[in-house]
Amino acid sequence: MEDKEIVVEELNTLLRGTYMGIRAFEHHIQNLDEPELKRTFQSIQQEAKLNAQKLAERIQNLNGVPANSEGVTGTMHGFMHKVRLSNDPEGILKDALQGLEKYGVEYSEELVKGDLDSESRKIAEEVIDTSRRHAEVIRNVLKQI
Repeated sequence: MEDKEIVVEELNTLLRGTYMGIRAFEHHIQNLDEPELKRTFQSIQQEAKLNAQKLAERIQNLNGVPANSEGVTGTMHGFMHKVRLSNDPEGILKDALQGLEKYGVEYSEELVKGDLDSESRKIAEEVIDTSRRHAEVIRNVLKQI
């Protein structure tokens, strides 16, 4: 596999993960009644969508085809997640925080350790930093509950 193909595949994996996050926040938003919390989650979701666009553009610039969904694994994960999803605000916040920390930061950092060129790495790190910031926002909201 050519280096560029490896980079495209890793960026696509990150992109599919970003789509999983967008979908998860969609479920959370549907289950939140508190307007301010809903706005916070909508803002996080909007930033995740911008990250998805950045990743897709980079993949296209590498002559790759960007993923357009979270993929089969992500869809299954999303379905299972929806079944277990809490309806109370604290449970939703904890679930979102866990998703951001586990997938948005830890798994994503593992993913981009190796083969990325400097431009792709810069974009991937921006995406991960956004997840870190979102986790911090949710952590602060949880402290106030």
